[in-house]
Amino acid sequence: MSSWTPTRYKTTNWSSYNSALKRRGSLTIWFDPSMIWSPPPSGKRGRQQAYSDAAIQACLTLKVQFGMPLRQVTGFVESLLGLAGLDWAVPD
Repeated sequence: MSSWTPTRYKTTNWSSYNSALKRRGSLTIWFDPSMIWSPPPSGKRGRQQAYSDAAIQACLTLKVQFGMPLRQVTGFVESLLGLAGLDWAVPD
């Protein structure tokens, strides 16, 4: 029985390979300015919701994707909103 040997590849187009590696590390996150970040009043008794479910879900999705604690996600989302030019409050 022979042992398994890994396949070896030879790169011939280094400029294409290099640009593909650079693109692999890029990150793009979109925040839709028409997204409802602060929910409208519910008209019910009690304390009103401060952030919409979509805002909380966006923050929790980033938390899971990047494996960060909640406080780091708060700072991360705050910086992303600042880069996007949006003056939304960040859920804490």
